[in-house]
Amino acid sequence: MSISTRFAVGIHILSLLEINKEGVNTSEYIAGSVNTNPALIRKITGMLKHAGLVNVRPGVAGAALAKDLSDITLLDVYRAVDIQDKELFGIHDNTNLDCPVGRNIQSAITPFFSIAETALEKALGVITLEDVVKDIKMKEQQNIKTSNTD
Repeated sequence: MSISTRFAVGIHILSLLEINKEGVNTSEYIAGSVNTNPALIRKITGMLKHAGLVNVRPGVAGAALAKDLSDITLLDVYRAVDIQDKELFGIHDNTNLDCPVGRNIQSAITPFFSIAETALEKALGVITLEDVVKDIKMKEQQNIKTSNTD
């Protein structure tokens, strides 16, 4: 089990909107970069719009960032695209209450899961989309240099 891929796709969409800000960012174009279908891109873009991270122009193909890169944290993206009605770590229900582990496992691990979730949110809260885009641009420059020396 892992965090929904919507999180990674949300970061991908936002990064592409910045890097291609002079172009037209249709759901088809973005889907080509993500290598998925445009319907999924529209769904996730809608989530990002609802969170105030993107502007979508109805009737005009394309989307754009609604905030500066430095004002969007990965925590913002995570919260925008992942369903928040459940904790990050689910705890199985219906354990065997006749077993000492089954009777106590939920109350034993819940505090540890809470600590882990808080640590994740703290880490995501200090990484901005600007950090991600800078890294993408740096890696692309390295790729260009490498391909020019081949």
